[in-house]
Amino acid sequence: MVVPAPAPGSAPAAAPIEHSAHNHDVGPAGSTYDLRWLDAMVQHHTGALRMSEFVFDIGVPGVGSLAKDIWRDQAQEIKAMGQWRKAWYPEAPVYPVALKAGGDPNSMDSLERMGAAQIQTMQMTGSTPTRATRVTWFLEGMIPHHGGALVMAHDALKKSSNPTIQRLARQIIVAQRREILELRRMLRHDGLDKPEYDQFDALFSF
Repeated sequence: MVVPAPAPGSAPAAAPIEHSAHNHDVGPAGSTYDLRWLDAMVQHHTGALRMSEFVFDIGVPGVGSLAKDIWRDQAQEIKAMGQWRKAWYPEAPVYPVALKAGGDPNSMDSLERMGAAQIQTMQMTGSTPTRATRVTWFLEGMIPHHGGALVMAHDALKKSSNPTIQRLARQIIVAQRREILELRRMLRHDGLDKPEYDQFDALFSF
């Protein structure tokens, strides 16, 4: 397949991040749900930090500052989630966990160490941009990445009874909605407006 060269003045084509196979389900409700959700969201946020770092100080108006805002906010949430995990689950292993296939969602014995493939799935980092493509790579890739956080936040609103988790989930929905709208605005400024940019709009409210 031959990829056409970008038109003069247009944004370089970026290799897309493959998100279609990503599964953000952390399993059914139960006494270990909050632990599983925290571990998954920490990994997901870590992916956002790594994506954002590609465009720090890039010199494109607005892009670097947005990336730094995303990095700052999600790093703060990672720190908070780590503190909650220690307070609520002192008996949990230090490594991130997931529910075993067919496991009991109410039993710590049914948890296993999150595998490398699961971590990559949660982080949603499957490609690396070039210097020429990193702006579009970041702007386009962060929309489905934020969409994954929206899916997980809504899952927590349905399955968690912890008011702190519920509050964080609502904060995530508000922040991801605001940032997705800004990402789309920046993409339109570069002449890009694709139907898939709107695929998470149904998750903007709670």
